[in-house]
Amino acid sequence: MGRLLALLAAIVVAAALAWATERPPEPQPASAPPAEFSAERAMTDVAEIAREPHPMGSPANLRVRDYLLGRMTALGLQPQVRADDALASREVRGETWAYGGRVENLVGVLPGRDRTLPAVALMAHYDSVPGSPGAADDAAGVAAALEIVRAIKAQGEPVRDVMVVITDGEESGLLGANAFFARDPLARRIGLVLNMESRGMAGRVQMFQTSSENGELIDLLRRTADRPSSSSLSVFVYEIMPNDTDLTESNRAGVPGLNYAFIGRQFDYHAATATPANMDRGTLQDLGDQALSTGRSAAFSPTLPAKAPNAVYSQIFGDVILAYPAWAGWLVLAAAGGLLALGVVRARRMEAFPWLGAARGAGGLLSAVLGAAAVLHFARRATGAEFGFIEQRVLLAQVSRWEAAVFLLGLGFVLWAASDMSRGKRKIALVPVAAGLGSSLFGGFDAVGLGLGLAAGVACFLTFGRPASRAGAWTGVLALTFLAAVGAQIAAPAAAYSFAWPLLLAGLGAAATAMATRRGLAANALLALLAALGLAWIFGLAHLLFLGLDMPELLGLPFWSAAVLLWPLAQPEEGAPPARLVGPIAVAAGLAVLVWVSLDTPWTGRHPQATQVLYHLDQDTGRAARLSLLDRTPWTDRVLAADGGAAAKRVHWLYRQPHDAAQARPIALPAAAVTLVLQADGTLLLTAQPPSGARTVTLRLNPNTRSASSRWGR
Repeated sequence: MGRLLALLAAIVVAAALAWATERPPEPQPASAPPAEFSAERAMTDVAEIAREPHPMGSPANLRVRDYLLGRMTALGLQPQVRADDALASREVRGETWAYGGRVENLVGVLPGRDRTLPAVALMAHYDSVPGSPGAADDAAGVAAALEIVRAIKAQGEPVRDVMVVITDGEESGLLGANAFFARDPLARRIGLVLNMESRGMAGRVQMFQTSSENGELIDLLRRTADRPSSSSLSVFVYEIMPNDTDLTESNRAGVPGLNYAFIGRQFDYHAATATPANMDRGTLQDLGDQALSTGRSAAFSPTLPAKAPNAVYSQIFGDVILAYPAWAGWLVLAAAGGLLALGVVRARRMEAFPWLGAARGAGGLLSAVLGAAAVLHFARRATGAEFGFIEQRVLLAQVSRWEAAVFLLGLGFVLWAASDMSRGKRKIALVPVAAGLGSSLFGGFDAVGLGLGLAAGVACFLTFGRPASRAGAWTGVLALTFLAAVGAQIAAPAAAYSFAWPLLLAGLGAAATAMATRRGLAANALLALLAALGLAWIFGLAHLLFLGLDMPELLGLPFWSAAVLLWPLAQPEEGAPPARLVGPIAVAAGLAVLVWVSLDTPWTGRHPQATQVLYHLDQDTGRAARLSLLDRTPWTDRVLAADGGAAAKRVHWLYRQPHDAAQARPIALPAAAVTLVLQADGTLLLTAQPPSGARTVTLRLNPNTRSASSRWGR
């Protein structure tokens, strides 16, 4: 019973610590000291900027531009409008997309004592997407930049210039940042960029991206940041994702930088509900506190971070960031391996166990991780939500319930596998196999789910034929994790610590309790304490992974690290009924919450269901149609059929997936003027003149020879 209580205490304490760590700070009032950041002061700007949607080129965006010019003038920044015609391109599913437009960046400078030193730039964008007021994306970033420069000015004259760069056209393809860093001479004066973004409306702020060779940048962050939240794992993951922000353009120009963002309440991202009233003021405070502390230190420093080898790092608790060069990861692994070896030697002296038991432990860990991934993959399919940002809104509207289901199912199966190691029963293999087969019941045949389920089932069948002792099984768990950490250190040292640090804590517990053979209050308390500290940190990583990627099966990796710490507490004595029921009960609870998520309709006034109807006029044929790219609702059905047409599935040239469309009455509208002229030098000049009132022009070209966009004119 002692180990069961220690297990439950470790999980509860870890969850409480993780929750406290992930809570934003309290917002500071408008009466806060002048040199401090105040979310309430910044919210005045957020409310004005986000009064309405203001996409690039719209009258509303011009209103925001003029407001910001007034605010920057009042701060003594002598702002300039840096207008440019911007053109950029990117590869999208094998096609080249070019996009451009007229951007109006705003740049102001708080002068420093030495104007020859490279400036520190505070960067955010002021345009929003159509249909969204953009209170967080990126009115919050703009307001934070203004409040930060006000706080720096209140402290005194900085050593170097502080430049405020408020870009235009970020939502249209980073156009403002592209124009600024590619052609604006003011960009050459910048030595450090702090960019502020968002993909939600709440939660802790993450410093999630850096420029390359970030060793000294991370040292600056470690020394100066106020309650930072960042890790080299998040930087590593973001680098392999297709996402971009304005920092992409500054990185491309070789300017060092740090990127801050928050992703809680993603339901509001690019949505009509992204209003100032729904903005979490604590999150705005967190953004300002983190960026101000580091930006102020850089502004008052005679030197800025130089390029240095990338650091391996993560925040622990509070203001503590543990960082070291990549090569030092081998020292961490050496320490973990030494503790593991010491624990094994001492355990075999106290209670000899066959090496086959260690092999079973390694197999049990593999079964637990694969099984958790299979169960979580099944859970995502069972929600019935399609994949895609708009499609998963039904989950984002009830994200807390969905996350609870994911954690109960994933961690529950890991605990179940650990508890069954003492029984040697193979029935557990049925769970991942059923999950793998069940995945194909939702949305058609699912090869990934079936593969995960069968792989986990085979691993369970081969592993759980006979019981293994706790010391033997934990030896196998730690040994397999050590090998995985070595592989990660070779392939991705920036991410290897996510295995190595929990392994180091577990190795300490293994050596001190002789691989958990010692009984009594002291041994259980030590294992529970180490598990609670490690789990609180792991739960934070898992939470970020859950929010950042709609792939819950990947949570099998942080649950692997959790298993390393929980295994000696989760594996009971053979046949101990209460202890071995923790995992099955957690899985059953997770299934219950999953049913709730799948069957309950979450749409409310605060979380409205997304609808969209487009009107398409083919001016070549004179035919028109209404089309909807989202799930059918009674409202969309009425709008689609407004002209008497029957809705049916069709394919539009701009979209790859079939959609609902109905014939509509043509409207007499002026057409765009498109000409293609062969020039004397053999090049082709394509000119597109949109009709009056058009906001965007999209051209799809299918050339029979290789082509490239070379010049943009207005």
